[in-house]
Amino acid sequence: MSYMDTYKKWCTDNYFDEDTKKELLALQGNDAEIEDRFYRQLEFGTGGLRGVIGAGTNRMNIYTVRQATQGLANYIISQNGQDKGVAIAYDSRIMSPEFSDEAALCLNANGIKTYRFESLRPTPELSFSVRELGCIAGIVITASHNPREYNGYKVYWEDGAQITPPHDKNILAEVAKVTDFSQVKTMMKSEAEAAGLYHTIGKEMDDRYMEELKKQSIHPEIIKAMAKDIKIVYTPLHGTGNLPVRRVLKELGFENVYVVKEQELPDGNFPTVSYPNPESPKAFELALKLAKEVDADIVLATDPDADRLGVYAKDTKTGEYVSFTGNMSGMLIAEYILREKKANGTLPANGALVETIVTTDMAKAIAKAYGVKLIEVLTGFKYIGEQIKFFEQQNSYEYVFGLEESYGCLAGTYARDKDACVAVMMLCEVAAWCKSNGITLWDAMVSLYETYGYYKEGLETMTLKGMDGAEKIQSMMNEMRSNPPKKIGAWDVLALRDYKKDTRTDMTSGEVTPTGLPESNVLYYELSNNAWCCVRPSGTEPKIKFYFGVVGTDIKDSEKKLDELRNAMLTYAGE
Repeated sequence: MSYMDTYKKWCTDNYFDEDTKKELLALQGNDAEIEDRFYRQLEFGTGGLRGVIGAGTNRMNIYTVRQATQGLANYIISQNGQDKGVAIAYDSRIMSPEFSDEAALCLNANGIKTYRFESLRPTPELSFSVRELGCIAGIVITASHNPREYNGYKVYWEDGAQITPPHDKNILAEVAKVTDFSQVKTMMKSEAEAAGLYHTIGKEMDDRYMEELKKQSIHPEIIKAMAKDIKIVYTPLHGTGNLPVRRVLKELGFENVYVVKEQELPDGNFPTVSYPNPESPKAFELALKLAKEVDADIVLATDPDADRLGVYAKDTKTGEYVSFTGNMSGMLIAEYILREKKANGTLPANGALVETIVTTDMAKAIAKAYGVKLIEVLTGFKYIGEQIKFFEQQNSYEYVFGLEESYGCLAGTYARDKDACVAVMMLCEVAAWCKSNGITLWDAMVSLYETYGYYKEGLETMTLKGMDGAEKIQSMMNEMRSNPPKKIGAWDVLALRDYKKDTRTDMTSGEVTPTGLPESNVLYYELSNNAWCCVRPSGTEPKIKFYFGVVGTDIKDSEKKLDELRNAMLTYAGE
């Protein structure tokens, strides 16, 4: 069936509601828009769905959500997990409550119990709830930090992490089998509740989650001592972080927490920021304005589903607020945990620090200094969560901390996904420790550079939308895979890791060894002078991403080297 035939079916079939038909009929004559909405089925990737909200097979709507859920339901039944049930959470985005309800009722119609939160909750609380309730799976409706027109659907398995092999591929296969909406089941909410299939959860789970967060604090006495002195500005960016972040800071004893009023309340239209991403400087404009008014020590922003944390801190020498990357804030927390646990005798002898392959190499230096194992995994926090499961199953290592460059980290094992709520409380504790020692967070960061090396990382993203864009991304990856360079700018290519082929090729000797990680469409270049770069297509958006890392003799030198490497890599890739 052509995309136009599918479009016509959606416009006429009684299965689709009148609002959907009206939206689609208004597109008559706009062939480009019709093609974009119907040229494919919205791809269910290894993490789930993500797309623009709207009518069409290539959009997020109740029909594509039901279709994906039916595939998940079929897989759960094949695993005899229907009685364990599925936990469901959602964020503040447009249609998030509706999509979460549709997912629950599809599962219920397949005889699977659901535990849906009464209102919006952070993604990490969903991860926690899956294990707390003993569920077979979890779903969270969120598009994370994407622009307002997006929504998404992420799937978790019983270990509390997003789905990893073999479950991801198996669920993918089941979703692919649901080719017609006649295969999709649903039922009335009243009937599902009466049958004991649809359950609502809320405050009790919040309380349990909050207790686990507070257990991660190492020095509550320092927080209490500095509670009146340290000033914190926080913005939830219209998302789910407002209540849990404020609650945990209050219960730990922080007294001066200033919330950006204009961004406090949940709002899927994100009226004050077009791109609710704590990696973006624009997302901090209102928070920095408030910070200057109250003379804050630290400025924090969480993304809409509260799993990523952005940070600014004051440099008292210049009086300016300095931006911290996810690598920087992650290293501050990691080094604090390792240092203070070693000092009080609670650092495990078999401790492990886990990071993704595109995260800062400073982690290697810090892990070595404290005698803990450094484990690298593929991009995606689900692989960090998976390591915690492996540690428990194999009784090998004890998880100490995990982080990824994209502003996500996790202290503790209560959840198996990145958690901005715990990142906020840990970073505020680090800031309190710094203040008690007469220094700032920025001073602490400079100290890390001086001790371990001036590491600097960067990311460039190319967006290539539509069918042509997807083909171009694939063509770029094929070309780089087939013709690896011997040099990238001034750097020699020492080795090429091709995670799709599971090979690491030494460019000098030609020796080929396995990467040891799961198959993924990723190329990683090990370069001279401890530099590296990596390229991979996004799994959730029409983008190709380029990552870079260098180490310099000082901050300016590392910035200069990073710019040179970025330009050289993009030139090689043919941007």
